[in-house]
Amino acid sequence: MLGHATLRKVRGDEVVWSDNETDRDLLNFQGVADTVAEFILQANGAPISVGVSGAWGVGKSTMIQLTRAALEEKRHADDPTEFVFVEFNAWLYQGYDDARAALLDVIAVKLEAVAEERKSGADKVKEFMRRVKWLRLAKLVALPAAAVALGIPPVGLGGEIAEVVRDVRDGAADGEQIESVGSALAAAGAGLLKPGLEMSPPKEIQALRDSFEETLEAIGVTLVVLIDDLDRCLPETAISTLEAIRLLLFLQNTAFVIAADDEMIKRAVKKHFGGLDDDELVTNYFDKLIQVPIKVPALGIQEVRAYMMMLFIDDSTELDIASKNTLRTAIAAGLRESWKGVRVDGAFVSQVDDQLPAALVTRLETAERLAPLMTGATHIVGNPRLIKRFLNALSIRMSIARAQGVDVDEAVLAKLLLFERVVEAPVFVELATKVNEDPDGRPTFLGPWEAAVAAGAELELPKGWDTAFARDWLGLEPELAGIDLRGALYVGREQAPLVTGSDKLSAAAVELLTALTEYPREAPRMKDDLAALPSVEQGFILDRLLAIARPIQSWGSPPILDACLTMASIDPAWGQKLARFLVERPQTQISASVVPKIAGQEWSSSVFSVWKQAEGIKAPVKNAIAERSGSGNLTK
Repeated sequence: MLGHATLRKVRGDEVVWSDNETDRDLLNFQGVADTVAEFILQANGAPISVGVSGAWGVGKSTMIQLTRAALEEKRHADDPTEFVFVEFNAWLYQGYDDARAALLDVIAVKLEAVAEERKSGADKVKEFMRRVKWLRLAKLVALPAAAVALGIPPVGLGGEIAEVVRDVRDGAADGEQIESVGSALAAAGAGLLKPGLEMSPPKEIQALRDSFEETLEAIGVTLVVLIDDLDRCLPETAISTLEAIRLLLFLQNTAFVIAADDEMIKRAVKKHFGGLDDDELVTNYFDKLIQVPIKVPALGIQEVRAYMMMLFIDDSTELDIASKNTLRTAIAAGLRESWKGVRVDGAFVSQVDDQLPAALVTRLETAERLAPLMTGATHIVGNPRLIKRFLNALSIRMSIARAQGVDVDEAVLAKLLLFERVVEAPVFVELATKVNEDPDGRPTFLGPWEAAVAAGAELELPKGWDTAFARDWLGLEPELAGIDLRGALYVGREQAPLVTGSDKLSAAAVELLTALTEYPREAPRMKDDLAALPSVEQGFILDRLLAIARPIQSWGSPPILDACLTMASIDPAWGQKLARFLVERPQTQISASVVPKIAGQEWSSSVFSVWKQAEGIKAPVKNAIAERSGSGNLTK
């Protein structure tokens, strides 16, 4: 599905959108679908074939369903034409049945039902079905055309097999019966058949086509065959389906609408013809089947933004059905006017309904922020199915976060998920690694880049980051440099795991770290145990203590300082690290009571020297330092 969101609850308030096709337009395709329907109507029974082309996921299935809906609406409104629709998905038969025979069977069964309902053309339908079944039998066992035409059962085969052949001749056998004897007939070989009148394959094929055309005329209908999902099929299945279409193409009272990826068809044709290199011949193969080629329109920012907004509107549990329909109708109408400069965005939706739920407004804002990147980003490029999969992944990750009690902002998660989906894996792993290494889980290295993008300044980025997408992504709100991303990484551990520093600690180190954070004043009692730890674990513990200390606004004698001082007394390197931390504190936060607290440390002289010269340090602090100068702890 691309045009409409069929919702399925997965956990709590979260939902996922399915991939079923729809006849509701969320992609601004209605105008093109109406045009295709008009072509079929104007043909007035003359044969017509329409090719709907586009890459995987761009909305071909939706275009087909919108075309069908438009045909039914126009027929009921002002045209007496009776349409019979046959929808055929070759992918469903792949591996289970021959696609060519399956398509013919599906058409024959549909016509049989219509003939019975209309009480006309039953004999013609029976004749057509008999020819379809004989064609299937001939395909299975390679029977001579004369035997197929005359219904002559093979000599020397068992009575059960001969009976099936007679049933085929009489139109009584079904596909399953035919399949059941195929291998036995094939093993017996064509040489066991009785000779009969010569009848060439071209004549038999023409007889099938004539029978089909006479059947449609006898019933009094125009058959519209909708072929979908060819781009999901293996080359053999795709070609087999196209060959079946060719059998019935360009006959009166027929219309074929074929959805296919041009590039996929080209690859299938090349493989079918043994690696054919002539691109013109490859292209002509499909072009000869198609009279009216239609390209699925590319989605611009307007359409992508509107599509995402309508998905979020469908997702809302606070809007009733009537309100949702009103919003969808207004958005669709606005898109049709977008060429005049009408902007379909959150403000537009709010004008339609100024009482939107706050949660929905937030999600509409997310759609606005993401739409430009969704339209231009590599690997997404405005593809509706990929957009929907992105939103499904976002919805599922939010559900995981709620289930596990992880506090994650949806806008932050959306930005991180978009980055993960588009950039090369090593670049995302680099971001995750930086988050893992930061004591607060913040990607602080992004700060200067985000500031430069916000200011419109020139920006040189390292390898892997130096892309147009990365620059646009850095400018996308919210800025991430100051945000703890550990929760977002935790619920989305697909490309890079969340590895916190504590994961690397021994059980003893974890126990000491917990005790230091809960009872920092007791740190001196733990000094011997802390000193016995490996240097790497000591360094991590000090980093965690400093991370806890960083938000403190007044530096006199906070409890956490006792824990930091204990670590500083174990190794001179930790003392220098604490000294740098204190020097970096905002000068207005320094209180005189901190001076005697650190005065006995070897590294304190370097701190006092900086504070004594700093203009922002208060007089009481400088006086306290001066009083200590006589003890030799202050460097002059």
